[in-house]
Amino acid sequence: MAREFQVRREQDLPVAPEEVWHAVATGAGNLGWLYPMEVEPHVGGTVSRGGGTVVAWEPPHHFAVRATRDGGFSNTLTYRIEPADGGTSHLRMGIHWVHEGVVEEDWDSKADAAERHVDFYQHSLAQYLTHFADRTAVYVKASRPGPTADPADFAALRRRLGLTDDTAAGDRLALDLPGTDGEAEKVVVDYLTPDLIGLRGPDTLYRFYNGSPWNWPIWLGHHLFAEGADEQRTTEAWDTWLNGS
Repeated sequence: MAREFQVRREQDLPVAPEEVWHAVATGAGNLGWLYPMEVEPHVGGTVSRGGGTVVAWEPPHHFAVRATRDGGFSNTLTYRIEPADGGTSHLRMGIHWVHEGVVEEDWDSKADAAERHVDFYQHSLAQYLTHFADRTAVYVKASRPGPTADPADFAALRRRLGLTDDTAAGDRLALDLPGTDGEAEKVVVDYLTPDLIGLRGPDTLYRFYNGSPWNWPIWLGHHLFAEGADEQRTTEAWDTWLNGS
C-alpha cells in the first residue's frame, strides 16, 4: 500500500509575481532564502539538488519539480503564484511525498522535520522578498561534523549567540557574530522556536537549525547581501565558531 505525506502552505508576499518567480525558480533567487539550487528553465530540465526534474514551467505562475529514487519514493515540490492587489502576490506551495515500496523506519521523523523546516523556509522567503529582493546573495553553510541527539547542544548554541531564555521573535539585539570583525551587529530576531533561529541584519539573514530531534547535525545557513561578501572567509569563521574552536 502506498504511503503519502503532504505539506500545503499559502502566504501573501509584498512583490509582484515575477519577483516571487525569480526567488523560487532560479538559482540566483534560491541563494537569498533557501540554499544553492540551480534550475534548467524548461519542462524536463534538471535541478541540481536532490536529482529533481522540472515537471511544470509556466513563468511567472506555476513551477514544479519532482525527484524520484529507488524503492518507489517520489517527492514533488510545487509553487503556484497569483497576482494580488497593489502589485503583490499570493503564493501557494506544496510538497507531496509518495512511497509505493517498503517505507523507511524514519518516515515519521522525516515528515516531522519537513513540516517544521517548510514553515521556516517559507518565513525566510517572505523575509528575503521584503528586505533583500533587489540584492545579490552569497550563501554560506556550516555544520557540526556529526549528528547529535542531545537538545542541550542547541540550547548552548543559543546562549553563545547571545539569546537568553526571555528572548522572543521581534526583539532587537546587538550581537557579536562571526564574520563581523569583532563589531556588534544589530539584528532582529525574526524567527524563534526551540529548534530553529532566524536573525536578520542590515545585510544578512542568519538561519540556525537544531538536528537533535531527528539525530542530525546542528547547522546554519548564512545569506549575505553585502557587496564584496567573502564566502570563503565567512565560511571559515562560522566553521570555527560552530565547532567551538
